Amino acid sequence: MVLRALFHRTLLRTSIPQTARFVSSRARLKQTTSPSPTYSLFNPWSKDFSGSWKARALLQSAVYAVGIVAATTLVDSYFFPQLVDKPSRYASRKEMKLAIDELCAAFPGPNDVSTDPDTLRTYGFSENSYHPASPHSVVVRPKSTADVVKIVNISRKYRMPITPYSGATSLEGHTSGFESGSICLDMSGMDQILEIHESDSDLICQSGTRWEDINMTLKEKGIPLFFPLDPGPGATIGGMIGTGCSGTNAVRYGTARAEWFLNLTAVLPNGEVIKTRSRARKSAAGFDITKLFIGAEGTLGIVTEVTLRLAPVVPTKVAMAQFPDVENAVSAVQEILNTPYGPHIQCVELLDDNMMKAINTAGLVDQPFPVEDTLFFKIQGDPSSIQNTSKAVRSIAKKHGSSRFEFASTEQEADDLWQNRKYALMSTLAAYPGTRCWTTDVCVPVSCLPQLVYETKKDLAESGVQGTIVGHVGDGNFHALMLFRNDEELSTVNDLVHRLVHRAIALDGTCTGEHGVGVGKKEYLIEELGEGTVELMWIIKRAVDPDNLFNPGKLYPASKKSEGVPKK
Repeated sequence: MVLRALFHRTLLRTSIPQTARFVSSRARLKQTTSPSPTYSLFNPWSKDFSGSWKARALLQSAVYAVGIVAATTLVDSYFFPQLVDKPSRYASRKEMKLAIDELCAAFPGPNDVSTDPDTLRTYGFSENSYHPASPHSVVVRPKSTADVVKIVNISRKYRMPITPYSGATSLEGHTSGFESGSICLDMSGMDQILEIHESDSDLICQSGTRWEDINMTLKEKGIPLFFPLDPGPGATIGGMIGTGCSGTNAVRYGTARAEWFLNLTAVLPNGEVIKTRSRARKSAAGFDITKLFIGAEGTLGIVTEVTLRLAPVVPTKVAMAQFPDVENAVSAVQEILNTPYGPHIQCVELLDDNMMKAINTAGLVDQPFPVEDTLFFKIQGDPSSIQNTSKAVRSIAKKHGSSRFEFASTEQEADDLWQNRKYALMSTLAAYPGTRCWTTDVCVPVSCLPQLVYETKKDLAESGVQGTIVGHVGDGNFHALMLFRNDEELSTVNDLVHRLVHRAIALDGTCTGEHGVGVGKKEYLIEELGEGTVELMWIIKRAVDPDNLFNPGKLYPASKKSEGVPKK
């Protein structure tokens, strides 16, 4: 074959006339550079263009336009990546329908999956949250970790976001649906206490278990232990982990970021199940992965089981002290906590004069209280410790201008007195019929609390907004409950919330002490934490959930260094 090819090549060269082989270099250049006649007819810049002058102008304009668009897109993508529109990373309507069909097939029970419009709206909106919200596309109710894995895998297959849901007590839009469509993962059915280890002072439960049910179960079983984190009534363990909750007991027992969650089982966005650590009371092995999920608001993983550390039940006594103003009340608390009797203070709660008036007006107490700024104490310990601490508290309260100091005479009276604090929201709404309430919280160093409360009450009065204030004064954390009746007043309340948060941050405080970030507080994170910290949060989010499927739109604010959505 090679010899044949060489023979034909030699024959071809010898058959070409000698004159044809010596073409002038000028002719060859002309031949190679001359455009094809066919091409010239369609080139709007050629003199041989066959179309009209209008066609020529139109084609030239089109080419210029395409070039300009391509050039500007290239420049924008390089210098302003956050402004460049991206194709949707989430499921189309057809893909959502396929995902829902697959969920229905995987969970055929009568109440396992719901697409009822009223249900979807109920799960996607909160009566006590006024942030942007959307209904979910489907609600799914798992019963086990394996069920959650199935749902996560379907979510990943069709690129359909997932939003965890359980107690529905959050106030910052944590459980609202995603605008393009989302799966609502209702964890409230995973509410079983799986194991109780009384000798180790811990228990294992599913994440949909309510904290009140845990303590009631322990009490009914005669086990002298309790779980000390006590946020709003109805809160579940999973939600408490997600928001980094605390409660009235925080002055004595700390918050969710203390060691009350020993470990947790979570389903990651890739469908993998992890357990963050062993049940040992302490560990120095590696990162504290458990705390990575505390305050992550369901954006890094779906918590399904948790090991809780328990505390011994200690006898308590409830007392009430009233003061001429918040400054005197806070000063008394600071002095009390810094004495040797401070560790015996389990709770110390502030209710301002407007809150006391609301409790009286709501008719939830047998005898009305004097309308003054008031502190409620829980003092714990053995009888002698309670007696000595009570004397010290009474003396210090009187020193700071307390006009009234009383103890609950019976256990029932103590429970009733404390319930008035726990149900402050209900009392506020009952006192002002026809109103709605925006509840927000901030936290500052305790010494700054009087200034913040004073400025907030002044702002409320000058704005003509009715409101009450309750607070965990031992932590510098307080809640403002602002009332409104219409959209105009809602706008005024919204402005009040913004000013309150900015004042708190300016005092080296935080935009939220225990409610969490959700939708409502994420705009303040860069101001509070700084650009670098927020970007580090994004880096972790992108690493764990590169498709941004777990509770998107919550917690993470857009920043100068971030595009606002995780990069693939």
